[in-house]
Parts: sequence; C-alpha cells; structure tokens
Amino acid sequence: MSEIFLNGAFLPQEQARVSVMDRGFMFGDGVYEVIPSYGGHFLRLEQHLDRLDDGLSAIRLDNPLGREQWEAMLTHLIGPAPAPDQSVYLQVTRGAAPERDHLCPDGVVPTVFARAKPIAPRDPAVAAAGVACITRPDIRWHRCEIKAISLLSAVMMRREAADEGALEAILLRDGMVTEGSSANVFVVVGDEIITPPRGHLIVPGITRELVLELARDQGIRALERRIPMEELTAAQEIWITSSTREVLPVTRLDVVPVGAGVPGPLWRRMDALYQDYKARVRRGRA
Repeated sequence: MSEIFLNGAFLPQEQARVSVMDRGFMFGDGVYEVIPSYGGHFLRLEQHLDRLDDGLSAIRLDNPLGREQWEAMLTHLIGPAPAPDQSVYLQVTRGAAPERDHLCPDGVVPTVFARAKPIAPRDPAVAAAGVACITRPDIRWHRCEIKAISLLSAVMMRREAADEGALEAILLRDGMVTEGSSANVFVVVGDEIITPPRGHLIVPGITRELVLELARDQGIRALERRIPMEELTAAQEIWITSSTREVLPVTRLDVVPVGAGVPGPLWRRMDALYQDYKARVRRGRA
C-alpha cells in the first residue's frame, strides 16, 4: 500500500515528486475525492466519480482521465478482491504553471495523484458512548459543494474541536446548521431524520445520500430541510456522516449531552442497515 499513482505512473510513495510551482501547492487550485473499498469492491464508485466530474466542471478543469482509466487505476491501487478494507484519496490540480499567477495560462497539464490506505476498524467505544462535537460559525466560502483541496478553515476548526476534546465541529451559518468541518450532519426529531438540503453550503456527501436511501427503503421518514440551531440543540439524536467514518452518533454537543447522552435507537437501526450494505459491497452485490 506504499505504492501511489502520480501523473500516469505507479511508484513508491517515497519516490514521488511534485513541482513547487504546482497550482495545488500555490493556490489550493484543485479538487479531491475519498472513496472507500471493502473486500476489494468500491462503495458507490460511480457516484464518487460523478462528483469528481462535477467538481472539475465547477472549477473549469477538464477531467484528465476517462471513467475506465479512473476505475483501472483505483482498482490497481487497492489490489484484487478479496483485499483489505481501504480508502483511496485522489486529487486533481490544475498543474504546474511556469509562474505564480492567479490566471493560469493555457496548456498547463493537470497533476493527478492517488493513494490507498487501510480503513481502521471502528473503535467499539463509539457504539457504546458516541462522540463529542462542538459548534462553530461556518466561516467557509460559498461554494462548499465543490470538494476543493483548499481546506484551511476545516483544518482550523478540527484543531479547535480536538483542543476541546471533541471529534468534529458542527457549523452554523445565519443560525442554521450547514455541516461538519469534514462531515455531513443529521438530527433526529421524533420519528424523523433530518439533514440540511443540498446546495452551495454543503458537500453533497455520498454517505449522506446512502443514509437517506437506506432510511427511505425501510419506511423511516427522512427529510432534507434547514435545521435551526435551536432544533440541533434539542434533537434526540445527532449523527455525522462521511465516507470513512460512516455514520457516527454524537452524544455530547458543546459538553452538553445529546438526548440521553448515549447512542440512540434510530442510530442503532441505521448503523445496522449501513453495516449490512457494507457487507453486500464486500461480496460484490451492492
């Protein structure tokens, strides 16, 4: 798993080199994806690559690889099935320009990088006790649907969360929940699960969409609407979701217990549904 892909070649990570003039390094000018695989089978690869296409289109950068090339390269990185559970990080930048200039000249070749790493098993304590989060103002830009590699605000907020003994920061803009610094957010109110609607203020999470699909398939009311701060703090359950964290129960928010202060019954039901879906992926049947 020390092998990486860089600009058309597979090579040991320690041999990889990127120009200091790369616009990803200079400006954060690029997009990324994180794709989990279980047993050598990717979870919703098509949806992840669709989102990559959307991000590249949004920043006006042509996709440097075709769909079959992406799939072949990513499959090579994780190895043949059955394989350990892994996630692949990939990013595409606008490439290395001759000079540092906000306006990129024509003809610059994009930089393509990808690397696989093992997915650590979930700590059993999470299912028993949940995780803690803090709330913070959403200070990010207004195009959060683009998975841009310029993540300084998220880095700052994750650091603040860690300093307060929390895993994640849940963000608010104009009194409304947007998402976490690196995760989508769900709340449980009554018998409904609710998540903020898609748009420019959140990442269109693949795990978010899967949770909504699994819930609706089971007859669980799943809504996409705005969530005011008051509803967040009064929620019976809060979850955060991402490709590698899956669905995590938040049991403390700003040091105050969420609901009963333990993972709730609807989370346990959703987690069972998600783990069953993963098992189908692992068997190549999802």
